[in-house]
Amino acid sequence: MKALIISLAFLPLALFAQPACDILIINGKIIDGTGNNWYYGNVAIKDGKILSVGKDYYFHGARVIDARGMIVAPGFIDVHTHLEGDEIKDPNATNFILDGVTTCVTGNCGSSNTDIGKYLRWVDSLKLSINVASLIGHNDIRKAVMGRANRDATANEMKRMEDITEKAMKDGAVGLSTGLIYIPGTYTKTPEIVSLAKIASKYHGVYATHMRDEGDSVTYAIEEALTIGREAHIPVEISHFKLSGQHNWGRSKVTVPMIEKARKEGIEVTIDQYPYTASSTSISTLIPDEILADGQDSIKARLQRPEVKKYVVKSILERLKKRKLKHLSYAVIAYFAPDTSYNGKSIEQINLMKGRKHKAKYEAETVIDIMMAGGASAVFHGMSEEDIKRIMQYPFNMFASDATIRVLNAGMPHPRGYGTNARVLSKYVREEKVISLEEAIRRMTSLPAQKFQLKDRGLLKEGMAADIVIFDENEVKDVSTFDKPHAYSKGFHFVIVNGVLTVNYEKHLGVRAGKAICGPGTVK
Repeated sequence: MKALIISLAFLPLALFAQPACDILIINGKIIDGTGNNWYYGNVAIKDGKILSVGKDYYFHGARVIDARGMIVAPGFIDVHTHLEGDEIKDPNATNFILDGVTTCVTGNCGSSNTDIGKYLRWVDSLKLSINVASLIGHNDIRKAVMGRANRDATANEMKRMEDITEKAMKDGAVGLSTGLIYIPGTYTKTPEIVSLAKIASKYHGVYATHMRDEGDSVTYAIEEALTIGREAHIPVEISHFKLSGQHNWGRSKVTVPMIEKARKEGIEVTIDQYPYTASSTSISTLIPDEILADGQDSIKARLQRPEVKKYVVKSILERLKKRKLKHLSYAVIAYFAPDTSYNGKSIEQINLMKGRKHKAKYEAETVIDIMMAGGASAVFHGMSEEDIKRIMQYPFNMFASDATIRVLNAGMPHPRGYGTNARVLSKYVREEKVISLEEAIRRMTSLPAQKFQLKDRGLLKEGMAADIVIFDENEVKDVSTFDKPHAYSKGFHFVIVNGVLTVNYEKHLGVRAGKAICGPGTVK
């Protein structure tokens, strides 16, 4: 009997019944998200979780995916998105999922739903194809309490803003965001932000900031962000880290070391970027702050006054002079609802379409006309490849799209909403070798999960949520361009969200297994 037991111990395991799993991925090149080198292996998934990762497997899967010749990695986490209200337009979130994204952090740049609990419940009810976590936006907190007022908050108003922030953190926010180039954030002084950041810190949140300036005064803006982190004892995430304006190109030699110096001093600061030389935001950023107070009706009334119009034109011309530009060719309309023929054209081109003289003064007046008609979103060309690459090489930099859910063929949006991750993996990893593949994956997975404390995401590891992307490192490519933005990325063959196969051979299956993710300080 003893001999029989010994002999059974040496029988091939295949003769015994293998435990079942829902999905078995075999023969893949595993990049686990840690930054470690790839290795050949297999992944077993059951009940939405990773059951096993390794070279050997003792499972039989209801579905087997042969990943031979492909990379198997954790699903990508996009830490800077703007989903607010657009989730309903395409619950499949096709532009994100076909770029390998399985989790989005929204509520950035100071803009969010102020009732985070209600928002996250709504997200769960929609059943998106992606997971969603949300920051609480300072601009909307301030608007809820004091509108667009250009003044300091009173003690009572400050208390109300703190209460909104605390409730949001208890209800599931992952942190506080600011948009300090947008009204009313631009009117806010540093101590107000510190006070709210202290509340977010109490619930283990982060402070994510669209800084006050990303051009001429960028070092001051970075120092302000670091001061908030230092005084509020809160981790800092500097959004879409960049140098804007040709006269600022090369200053990443100064700004990146500022981040590293702060980390050595004990400030937990990280940054993110999109891999493009153009930004995108509202055309209203060309208008002086004081003109933008009190909403669209007031803006329109102000801009009709000759002295205000003259002041705005002067301000825009000074901006051009500082950038050493003669025309507003760098500003391209992404979406203008009243006249879609403007979409994809620069302010310089639109000015000529209107039959005006080819002078910057008249282009500035065209900007005013667009603002009086309700405003527009725009793409602004003004960054350098050198800075993008230097920022990309910094190990505490993540990749983020700064995008919303795209509706195919609507407007002429920035291509980052379709191709951010594919562009990093093709242009900067495969072609230009700016960073390694393993390092790029770490920046898309475990680094953002660690920063935003998404505790069961970002790694291929037993017990973690089964968010997985399988792609061909030689085929992956961004297809979206500034001229033809509405094109999905190529090369992401399979995407699994919470253990559910969502993309099969680059085709969205229409299934939606995403969920709302609550922050670490959530009070149940």
